[in-house]
Amino acid sequence: MSEENVVYIGNKPVMNYVLAVVTQMNSGISQITLKARGRAISRAVDVAEIVRNKFINDMNLGSIEISTEEITSREGTKSNVSAIEIQLIKEK
Repeated sequence: MSEENVVYIGNKPVMNYVLAVVTQMNSGISQITLKARGRAISRAVDVAEIVRNKFINDMNLGSIEISTEEITSREGTKSNVSAIEIQLIKEK
């Protein structure tokens, strides 16, 4: 999967990410992966559900992968952060 098919979810409003996904889908891309870590995980789930239920009705969920990533802070302390990847696939 190329990097252009990935939408990284951060702290922006949910609708910004929904717009990014819908724009990519309308440009002909049939598969997009949402990636989020930590507190942004719930925002990624919201984006996936809003896109599926309100904008693109023939959108299906592909794989959903969860993981834990180890983050090293500037001070050198390590902490574990949950991560999720949600794959959205548009039916042809």
